[in-house]
Amino acid sequence: MSANEPSKPTPPIPAPPAAPLPRKIPNPAAVAPAAPAAPVKGAQAANAAEWGRVADDGTVEVREGDSWRVVGQYPDGTPDEALAYFVRKFDDIAFKVQALEQRHAAGGASAGDLAKQAAHLMKEATDAAAVGDLASLRARLDALTSSLSEATAREAQQAKELVEQAIAERTALVERAEAIAARDLSKVQWKQVTAELAELFDAWQAQQQNGPRLSKGISQQLWKRFRDARAVVDKHRRAFYAELDDTHKSARDAKARLVERAEALAPRGVDGIPAYRTLLDEWKAAGRAGRKADDALWLKFKAAGDALYAARAEQAAAEEADSAPKIEAREALLDEAKAVADEPNIKRARALLTRIQRQWDELGRIFPREKERALDDRLRAIEQALKAREDVDWKKNNPETKARANDMSSQLLEAIEKLEAELAAAEKAGDRKAAKEAADALEARRAWLSALGG
Repeated sequence: MSANEPSKPTPPIPAPPAAPLPRKIPNPAAVAPAAPAAPVKGAQAANAAEWGRVADDGTVEVREGDSWRVVGQYPDGTPDEALAYFVRKFDDIAFKVQALEQRHAAGGASAGDLAKQAAHLMKEATDAAAVGDLASLRARLDALTSSLSEATAREAQQAKELVEQAIAERTALVERAEAIAARDLSKVQWKQVTAELAELFDAWQAQQQNGPRLSKGISQQLWKRFRDARAVVDKHRRAFYAELDDTHKSARDAKARLVERAEALAPRGVDGIPAYRTLLDEWKAAGRAGRKADDALWLKFKAAGDALYAARAEQAAAEEADSAPKIEAREALLDEAKAVADEPNIKRARALLTRIQRQWDELGRIFPREKERALDDRLRAIEQALKAREDVDWKKNNPETKARANDMSSQLLEAIEKLEAELAAAEKAGDRKAAKEAADALEARRAWLSALGG
């Protein structure tokens, strides 16, 4: 340091806490402060004078009750600067106390955390190297600690209730998982069961991350139950899918062989369709081979069948083209057959229909079959109408029937003649009742005779 450079003031030296000391104390070594303290002015100076004093050697004391306690030295400054420095120390502590009180009043902060900070401030305010009403600060901290103690107790109770609720919720998750594990897992829908268990596990993780911390013993006990239930379900699921894989492999191999057999039918064309239908029945009985494999194999199997049915479609188209003239010929025969119904002579009508039927059969099969059936139905209606006429004619001209009819007619004529005599006698005698009975009976007999053609 140059001779012209001004010397820096020695900073205050805080003294260790102690009981009231004599006013004269040894002068401690000084260390240069960062900047000299601003002097205390006005009301602040009066407050500082009430709680602190500075000796001639720069020793600063604070009043606590009726005693004075040394808080440090400020040897290279004025008494006001010395007091200002230690008053700021007091203000720092007072600011912390006030901030703590405000946080408690505002709510939202943990009472336990605030209580720890209050205890720390109480230590800081006890035997502090500061000038001010330290007893008042400690009194405020005592009151705050008392209030926080009640809040801490309430928080502890709430925390206990939250823990109990969390235990109940996790226990419910465990019981649901155990209920799933207790099902008959050979008959469940694994997609649904897996989704249910995944949902429970997600809920467990959410509670573990966001819920209150449980004791290690309870947490491990619940987790072990949950984990064991999951292990049971996972074991059965793996067994199910392993068995399903074997089933799929067996079905896949069987269907691959069916594809080869179906593709081998291609040279047979239309004649291979019955065999392909048999293979289709075997395909349905082969079981599932897994969606991806099933779809791929089915495309090949269906392509083999499509080739056969395409050949049939070509054949049907050719047959239908060949049938067009036959259809026209049968339409013409049907027009000619209309004369059968108009022919009064049954024998000539039968001869006409027989000729048409013979020509009809000589034309051969017609395709498509639906068209052939429709034409056959129209001809069959004409045949049935003629058959009905023949039945009526046979009944009418049958010798036995005629003999029975003649015998019946004779009997009816005799009955009619007798009834006419009875009617005339009744009318002559004026017997209305007998006349009516005879007239009714006579009317009935005449109707029967008319029906017999008499």
